[in-house]
Amino acid sequence: MRFAAIETSTEWCSVALSLGGEIAALEERAGTRHSELVLPMLRRLLERARLDPRALDAVVFGAGPGSFTGLRIACAVAQGLAFAHDLPMLGVSTLEAIAEESGARRVLACIDARMHEVYYAALERDCAGVWREVVPARCVAPAAVPRPGGSGWLGCGSGFEVYREPLLEALSASLRGVASEVHPSAVALARLAAPRLEAGEGVDAAHAVPLYLRDKVALTTEEQQARR
Repeated sequence: MRFAAIETSTEWCSVALSLGGEIAALEERAGTRHSELVLPMLRRLLERARLDPRALDAVVFGAGPGSFTGLRIACAVAQGLAFAHDLPMLGVSTLEAIAEESGARRVLACIDARMHEVYYAALERDCAGVWREVVPARCVAPAAVPRPGGSGWLGCGSGFEVYREPLLEALSASLRGVASEVHPSAVALARLAAPRLEAGEGVDAAHAVPLYLRDKVALTTEEQQARR
């Protein structure tokens, strides 16, 4: 199985190629430059592997939740490849990618969602190595994140950097530590996607959509003033 993976849901831009289980990747802190970086980065990977895009079997993208613009970029680039070469697509949760990237078994994945909210899920790896949602993904105020059962959870993601105090107050009984620098990567997407693609989980490019969790992009002026 040969496929490309694209992840642009946070300030990081990363791409990966999985060729028979071997993964090569490029990653760069992009800020808001994802649209100008992602295609040249993917092109470099393909050139290094001496691989024509037509030889790919599928395209994977970070489906969200995350930055509205970032999710649209990843989905659009993946769809462009998929439509051009008649490839199936697979979207992978960015919160699950954070859990995979962390190396831990129990992860509270939390991304800054702006507007004083976070994208949050509690994920646990089972004995077969598959991630299961203990607390399903949601968009919620930091102080209102639900605490999962048990202890030994690792808090990961930008939410713990931006809203550290309210999250620690809400989750301290469950946490064993915090790694706010952990972010979703194309490598994590590729690892998660490989068995799913082998099982035939890819969809037609026309049916691939991001997972937003929230339709609203910004607060109104009145809402901003009310929160001050």
